[in-house]
Amino acid sequence: MSWAGKILRVDLTAGTVKSEPLNMEWARAYIGSRGLGTKYLCEEVDATVDPLSPANKIIWATGPLTGTMASTGGRYTVITKSPLTGAIACSNSGGYWGAEFKMAGWDMVIFEGKSAKPVYLYVNDDLAELRDASHLWGKSVWETEETLKKSLQDPLTRVSSIGKSGENGVLYAAVVNDLHRAAGRSGVGTVMGSKNLKAIAVRGTKGVGNIHNPAAFVQAVKDKKKILAENGVTGQGLPAYGTQVLMNVINEVGGLPTRNHRASQFEGAKDISAEAMATPRATDGKKHLVTNQACFGCTIACGRISKMDQGHFTVATKPQYWGASGGLEYEAAWALGAANGVKDLEALQYANMICNEEGIDPISFGTTVGAVMELYEMGVLTKEQIGIEANFGSAQALAFLVDETVHGRGFGKEIGQGSKRLCAKYGHPDLSMSSKGQEFPAYDGRAIQGIGLAYATSNRGGCHLRGYTIASEVLGIPVKTDPLEHEGKPELVKAFQDATAAFDSSGLCIFTTFAWGLADLAPQLQGACGDEFDTEALAHIGERIWNMEREFNNRAGFTAKDDSLPKRLLTEAVTTGPAKGKVNMLAEMMPKYYAARGWDAEGRPTAETRKRLGL
Repeated sequence: MSWAGKILRVDLTAGTVKSEPLNMEWARAYIGSRGLGTKYLCEEVDATVDPLSPANKIIWATGPLTGTMASTGGRYTVITKSPLTGAIACSNSGGYWGAEFKMAGWDMVIFEGKSAKPVYLYVNDDLAELRDASHLWGKSVWETEETLKKSLQDPLTRVSSIGKSGENGVLYAAVVNDLHRAAGRSGVGTVMGSKNLKAIAVRGTKGVGNIHNPAAFVQAVKDKKKILAENGVTGQGLPAYGTQVLMNVINEVGGLPTRNHRASQFEGAKDISAEAMATPRATDGKKHLVTNQACFGCTIACGRISKMDQGHFTVATKPQYWGASGGLEYEAAWALGAANGVKDLEALQYANMICNEEGIDPISFGTTVGAVMELYEMGVLTKEQIGIEANFGSAQALAFLVDETVHGRGFGKEIGQGSKRLCAKYGHPDLSMSSKGQEFPAYDGRAIQGIGLAYATSNRGGCHLRGYTIASEVLGIPVKTDPLEHEGKPELVKAFQDATAAFDSSGLCIFTTFAWGLADLAPQLQGACGDEFDTEALAHIGERIWNMEREFNNRAGFTAKDDSLPKRLLTEAVTTGPAKGKVNMLAEMMPKYYAARGWDAEGRPTAETRKRLGL
């Protein structure tokens, strides 16, 4: 089966921890991780609940392939209702925590209620108990992990925790594990903080067994690892350059959002690219990039480990940031860099470390700062309000504002509410580059039409990982489509969204899909879980998960009007590059997308669709 067959239910109000059997009927219908955790949330939580009230729940969920020998089998997801968007929140993380939790013998942990004081959950195989975390409250993620490992006298303990951002109510606070891997988006860390839950410390020694057909599973895993190794992206590009390999590529196709989407190409892209990270600095002759790093069981190793220039203004008097630490990935480098016009690589790394250390989403943070810089240059915001001159391109402002935001000081409190609330407060709601209240990542929806539709329809708000059409529109995977063409994109987006839901639910990393399709995932799930998980079944399950999430949002009050993009992307044409003259053709794509989905004109799954999917 590969599922452990057990979940933990933690009542924070009562202070109790109980074991209960996993609902295997749901497991076979929704696989695990994203799909299964969301099923539990949808069944147990009123979609209209206040995300920061005790009535909201928050779930850590692994997949059936988490902790196995399948490549990238270290993933877990955190599922809740988002305080940033009010929509479904499901944020995925790698590293080692997910595998450790699974190897302790658990599929999932559900937290409900609110603790009267700070607590953490300690799990050591069958032992699971709430412990006092008063001594951890106010500490960073890094300090929390170090303190717990020392007090538990076990350096192999894996910790999933929040920093001061989650405690202080930053609406896009992250849950961080292994120092710099994060369930980063939608404010899952904010919900954790609202419950006075500081961390989950796990030690698992049982391993993952219960494989349906061990011989078939081992062979399938071996065959699929070979495909990853021989693929140009997963076998060469990502190991060598990480996701940062995209910086110059996306800039060249004219799809790199710059200065709050005022432009779609950044003249400083080369200065903050993967190539720049691997080039010795003029200041000290050392490379920014130290090495790559892999998560549990991963044969791709796209992670970056970097060291800053010790003489840089951000860290010259802060030796605690001189060591090797989690390096810039593409989305963070873009959000902290091009989105704000900042081309100082060292400043980006400093801000990235602070995001890791205190647990905030660098995409939402950086994009919100981009809106602040535009409002500042318009004269809407002043130096006195912000606390510093905040022109586009100011590395000093970026470094200052990340510190203010994670600590909830000064204007940082407003930045911590996200760009939608901030821009609305200051009279320019159209300057928030977001959908459903969640900020866009590093692709311009005018230059890359499919990703614009994916942003507008994403169940968790602006997101690239819910349907990464960049693979097709830019990289030609699995087939090349024209990024400037909007015809055919509704069907493409739907296919990517459904397939991604299945991969996310398996416990494997979405980056494998640069080389794999559902036909590659299927034999691994069949070997581990059962023969019914063939390619057709996985596509069906992925579609079921997508529609389940959609129905949660519908119950929460979202309608077709929320499947939208900012006016800038719909009316202000790109001015340079291959996409010059283009706006996003959302109005033409949306009816076809709804039709492909089997939804009515209001964006609701029809009775026929619900019946077909078993909802």
